[in-house]
Amino acid sequence: MPDFNPTQYAVPLFVVAVLAEMIWAKLRAPEAYEPKDTLVSLAFGLGSTVAGALLGGFALAMFIAAYEYRIFDFGPEWWAVWWAWPVCFVLDDLKYYWVHRAGHRIRWMWASHVNHHSSQHYNLSTALRQTWTGMFTFGFLFALPLVLLGFHPVMIAICGGFNLIYQFWIHTEAIDRMPRWFEAVMNTPSHHRVHHATNPRYLDTNYAGVFIVWDKMFGTFTPEVEDEKIRYGIVKQLGSFNLLWAVFHEWIGMLTDIWRAPWKHKLSYLLREPGWSHDGSRETSDMIRARWEARTRQAKGDTADLPPVSVADRNAIAGSAEAA
Repeated sequence: MPDFNPTQYAVPLFVVAVLAEMIWAKLRAPEAYEPKDTLVSLAFGLGSTVAGALLGGFALAMFIAAYEYRIFDFGPEWWAVWWAWPVCFVLDDLKYYWVHRAGHRIRWMWASHVNHHSSQHYNLSTALRQTWTGMFTFGFLFALPLVLLGFHPVMIAICGGFNLIYQFWIHTEAIDRMPRWFEAVMNTPSHHRVHHATNPRYLDTNYAGVFIVWDKMFGTFTPEVEDEKIRYGIVKQLGSFNLLWAVFHEWIGMLTDIWRAPWKHKLSYLLREPGWSHDGSRETSDMIRARWEARTRQAKGDTADLPPVSVADRNAIAGSAEAA
């Protein structure tokens, strides 16, 4: 069984790349880096590594147990089955798309994933903002079908490591656009800038890890436009460089909402999308985007109906527009 962790070998390259981008930023875009923000990002990366070392064994043990019930068997020397590696990599990336999408659409999972989006800057150090609490969302269970198909947990872990390495370089503003053929298939800095944006047109789009084709297949792709400056971060910005608040603020907010909510709505604050509220006092990303689309169409003189939304959402959108 191979004992190989690709991310360990990539760390020196990460450091060199961050330093190179810092030099570029000093010469071309001084606002790209903020010292306190960068320190928080680095602390996130360190804490995530520690959390993974402490808690990752639980997922591995579960996958090893599940592997005994696999449908297909690649044999005792599974690592030598060359064609299984690219297949595993592609399927693992498809798995990443869905777990990432769930991380934006289910508040329980967003409480963990929001860590990665909490910076108002977009640079290579932002890629290091990895969660400390991912194990508590059980997002790793999305990989269980791959184990049952016969891919060894170590193979999945190695493919996941290369996936993470790929995603590092797309967290930058130093690269504008890649060649058109590359942009059509692969996730790129342009595509991922959209994902990190808080602009209404961009909210909850471009979930891809390596292959942007998943977003195009499942209707979540949005291209970057040239005439609108991207605003990074989260809809309700942290407003603080406190590391512990950055790590746990959404967990605290979610648990507070559950505690205060009527009994019939408590589970919804756990499982519904971020921003949902039982009294319509807040906005989800869908509501924010629908309100933006309504204003955009009104400005263009287009009175066509908006895409279907629930009655509660329509009322909340109307109330927000009146308040504005």
